[in-house]
Amino acid sequence: MRDVARLAGVSITTVSHVVNSTRSVAPETRTRVLDAIEHTGYTGDAIARSLVTGGTRSLGVAISLVANPYFASLLAAIEHETTQSGYTLVLADTHDEPAAEQAAVRTLRSRRVDGLILTPSPRASGTVLPELRQLGIPVVLLDRLTTSQDVDQVGPENVYATSGLVRHLADLGHRRIGMISGAEGLATTSERVLGYRLGLGRSRLQWDPALVASGSSAAAPAAAALGSLLDLANPPTAVVAGNNTMLSGVLHECRRRGVRVGADLAVVGYDDVEWADLLDPPVTTVAQPVAEMGRTAVRLLLDRIADPCRPPTTKRLQTTFMHRKSCGCP
Repeated sequence: MRDVARLAGVSITTVSHVVNSTRSVAPETRTRVLDAIEHTGYTGDAIARSLVTGGTRSLGVAISLVANPYFASLLAAIEHETTQSGYTLVLADTHDEPAAEQAAVRTLRSRRVDGLILTPSPRASGTVLPELRQLGIPVVLLDRLTTSQDVDQVGPENVYATSGLVRHLADLGHRRIGMISGAEGLATTSERVLGYRLGLGRSRLQWDPALVASGSSAAAPAAAALGSLLDLANPPTAVVAGNNTMLSGVLHECRRRGVRVGADLAVVGYDDVEWADLLDPPVTTVAQPVAEMGRTAVRLLLDRIADPCRPPTTKRLQTTFMHRKSCGCP
């Protein structure tokens, strides 16, 4: 910092104000300081600064990178908003397993992150969430929400979006509509199954538990789940896949069996994917506002860091119905 100050012809204090944006500096002076920083390669000492300020200007993200490719898009939105806000991102993979999730969160805590964005695993409510509450760490739950009102959280609208898929199929004349549901214990699974049942009720169709098969939020189990539905004595004529990974499993099973999507079996899915309109027929889906979810999670977390005592907020973001041809529509 002394080298930068000498080259720019300013005081060390002025260099500090430019680096940390703690006070307005004249544009000409700021330019000289930035040129000197470029010349010397000065980066500052984040660890030393954190000891003085009590913060690291970093946000932690604990997310399962293997559970669903959609999380990669979500992470990109989080990273962009974090950088734009002047923070750095520290990432830990939870593998969607409670033990790995707890280890990931504790690793992020050891890095002294200022706050944490968490996509909770199916059993997080009994493990990592109580620990975070007890420690008072600023946290935002993303995508998979809880019924608790004491934590900030942001996610998509699941119930009415899934209900809309079912009603669309019913309007096309389908009376036997199946559901490939996600992993047990996930809020997204229970909410989408609830939406499925709501759609049946609103279409005056009878609930039949035999038409719901768990795809465990993965492709191979989803393929097996569809197989079990198609092997029923009275199989469904339409099916709803609970997420994009399970949708791929459903489509693979249709191809393996020679089932024509949109003709022999109407197929729709929750989660849009970049390849949905490249297939023949293109796949009807519900698209989540992924970028908006990531940005909102970061903003909620920064608001919590700035004001730890403000009331918790839950935000449900609206989805978009992507009407294509796999539902049997022309």
